[in-house]
Amino acid sequence: MIKNYFDKQFELRYFEMNEFGFASPTTILTLLEETAADHCNSINHSLYQLAEQNIGWVLVSGVMQMDRYPKYKEKIIIRTWLSKYTKIKGFRENIIYDEQNTIIGRSKGLWVFFDIDRRRPIQITDDIIEKWSFCNEESIDYDIIKKIKAVENPDYKLEFNVNRYDTDMNKHVNNIKYLQWVVESVPEEIAQNYYLYSIDGRFIAEAQYGQKLVSLTKNEIIDKSFTHSISIKGTGKVCAAAKTVWRKINSKI
Repeated sequence: MIKNYFDKQFELRYFEMNEFGFASPTTILTLLEETAADHCNSINHSLYQLAEQNIGWVLVSGVMQMDRYPKYKEKIIIRTWLSKYTKIKGFRENIIYDEQNTIIGRSKGLWVFFDIDRRRPIQITDDIIEKWSFCNEESIDYDIIKKIKAVENPDYKLEFNVNRYDTDMNKHVNNIKYLQWVVESVPEEIAQNYYLYSIDGRFIAEAQYGQKLVSLTKNEIIDKSFTHSISIKGTGKVCAAAKTVWRKINSKI
């Protein structure tokens, strides 16, 4: 049994729903990010306190897998903890429970401690390490370090402008925006009849306000899976790469 964890409860709100009345994938990622932020705050190292020192956390890779998405007004609990860490990075584990204490989702992320001004990793402070909720159990058995090859011959392509509200306090595009752009590039037949079962992402380079991004998607044919990459238009520099798997929508979703 997992010990030494941090729990946060949420009640799903109307504006967090998709057109089918279930929480959207971006909602779940947002709640996972909020839980991580609250965990930081609980040990007196909130993201705003860190920002005052020009330091913060940056997600470099992660996976999310959902057996089902919660409905409007449904209460869920997100349980989070650190499974392992080095001097500059840590693996954050997450399990999502419904009101019956049934697991409906899992995720794992690799976060790097980051100097915002110098744009490079720095050593995690001893105080943070001492106060973290730490347990070496994993929420999901998945390799989030393995490289995802960028798409070269896409089946689908869209372009997006990086607007001011797409960036976060670390002065770059927030990882949740990449998920939105990835989902937008999936064909309509998939978006209407399937739900996002899993996404495995790598965040490779920063994108900033004012740039134009190109989202490329390749249909892998097998099991309704796709490979995605997002790059900066003009330079071709890859900012993110991902793999998604979609499952048929049914009454359980």
